[in-house]
Amino acid sequence: MRLIVVSGRSGSGKSTALNVLEDHGFYCIDNLPAGLLIDLAERTLPSQDLLYPKVAVSIDARNLPSQLERFPELLQEVRSRNIRCDVVYLDAADEILLKRFSETRRKHPLTGNDRSLAEAIADEAKLLSSISDLCDLKVDTSELNLYQLKDLLKLRLLAEPEPGTAFLLESFGFKRGVPVDADVVFDVRCLPNPYWKPDIRGFSGLDQPVIDYLKAQPEVDEMFSDIFTYLSKWLPRFAASNRSYVTVAIGCTGGHHRSVYIAEQLAAALKPSLRHVQVRHRDLHG
Repeated sequence: MRLIVVSGRSGSGKSTALNVLEDHGFYCIDNLPAGLLIDLAERTLPSQDLLYPKVAVSIDARNLPSQLERFPELLQEVRSRNIRCDVVYLDAADEILLKRFSETRRKHPLTGNDRSLAEAIADEAKLLSSISDLCDLKVDTSELNLYQLKDLLKLRLLAEPEPGTAFLLESFGFKRGVPVDADVVFDVRCLPNPYWKPDIRGFSGLDQPVIDYLKAQPEVDEMFSDIFTYLSKWLPRFAASNRSYVTVAIGCTGGHHRSVYIAEQLAAALKPSLRHVQVRHRDLHG
């Protein structure tokens, strides 16, 4: 049995998330009153009519505030029934949400005669804090287009063959900002940069010329060894604390060379001891 609760601020991509899940066999319900979550768990998920019960529901600011305040106790009650329930929270920067609403001319569910769009977006974050504080996976959609969001959701939510913590090794470039959903961040900008080698600048950390160059640098091996030692010790502790998702971000200047190489090497080294290791390169094609 698996239940996914999708939440987040309006305009962050919740509808896209539900569409992805529906396309992959989930029975999806949009705008479920939070108070019905336990009834859903009791009546729908154990149904003998569903061979592999997979249900996804959206719970957001369209709920009554009193219902949202009860979410922590409702979630605990559902999980006490031995139902795997993951909470996914999508969000984006305030200015991005403002731009999205301006472009689509949609009405925000909290706007009114006495509340502007900017105020509604800010108030929505407070209203949903009882959910965002308990989310298992937080996705920042600020820099993601529709296809990138779909690919990320498939990777994080659908690439797990069995229950357990899913560890994501994500490379990124500091020039585009640190991933806000990262649990652990490592900065590898101090390592020798292939960008300054004209003959290999056009390659990435996935390509053999860059791999050969970085492998030949003693500092790169030292950095890799230190990070691997830390992660091999502490990532199993994250798993033991019942975390569903953990993101380890590796950053260099542009997110094309050093961070990509280190992320790939770490993933390969960790896979023998950890069940669910995923790799994503946020800025490789950006």
